[in-house]
Amino acid sequence: MALKFGTAGVPLSTKEGSTEAGIRRVKELGLDAMEVEFVHGVRMKEEKAFQVGKTAQDLNVALSCHAPYYINLNSREEEKVTASKHRIVQTANIAQCLGAASVVFHPAFYAEDSCDKVLKKVIKELSEVRQELNQNGNTIILRPETTGKPTQLGDLTETIQIAKEIPGVLPCIDFGHLHARSNGLFNTYDEFCSILDKTAEELGEAWVRNVHFHVSGIAYGPKGEKKHLVLQESDLMVEQLLKALISFGLTGTVICESPNLEGDTMILQKQYNELITQTKKDFAFTKEFSH
Repeated sequence: MALKFGTAGVPLSTKEGSTEAGIRRVKELGLDAMEVEFVHGVRMKEEKAFQVGKTAQDLNVALSCHAPYYINLNSREEEKVTASKHRIVQTANIAQCLGAASVVFHPAFYAEDSCDKVLKKVIKELSEVRQELNQNGNTIILRPETTGKPTQLGDLTETIQIAKEIPGVLPCIDFGHLHARSNGLFNTYDEFCSILDKTAEELGEAWVRNVHFHVSGIAYGPKGEKKHLVLQESDLMVEQLLKALISFGLTGTVICESPNLEGDTMILQKQYNELITQTKKDFAFTKEFSH
């Protein structure tokens, strides 16, 4: 039972900017995951995706994908909803060729609509996406992401509800986004545990065994997220977060979205491993003492 740590996109120190070179660099750095960023469009061909996927498999680097930013399942214009669904399907198809486990995306904006209305709309549209993928034998997990601004659908309750309603959907919990969205909450051990406890209770073992998190420092205000920050320049209580993750015995992936991409990812991984070692020592001592 352990978490894998990886970068959101190709590490900055990669000499060549390709996805394949990024995977090789991830392995060189001692990391074990990478999120392939299709945020400005899916421009990878299937043949190339199979090739890149084989490299990842050979190096034992776990892949996930981030779908384009231009997704809004609650657009007033029906053609934009159709295009949004197509982008998710397109990302999922290439993700399958890559051997990736998940596709992360931002679901929708509220616009002038009520939260309930938007949630129902997103569940309807995403159910149709899931149905299309299932019909084509694509079992990739779709992961709506918790979002950083109160204008976007994507608080924790909504994201869990989408997953409850649609099989083959699980959340991507972005801790920075939840922190920013609430203008500074969700930043203590107990608050992190409340997030994990709620999700585990609602979604059960299927989620506990297959989590997907985004972590970075974040600048925020009353309107939520402003921009991502390097961990050291932010107020994110990293050790408290990692302790919470360890206490729940989760399996899955942590993707770091810091501007100091691989540097902060390696800091998270190192601190996580040190805390696990310390936890084991404490447990062994307690066990010995109790005898």
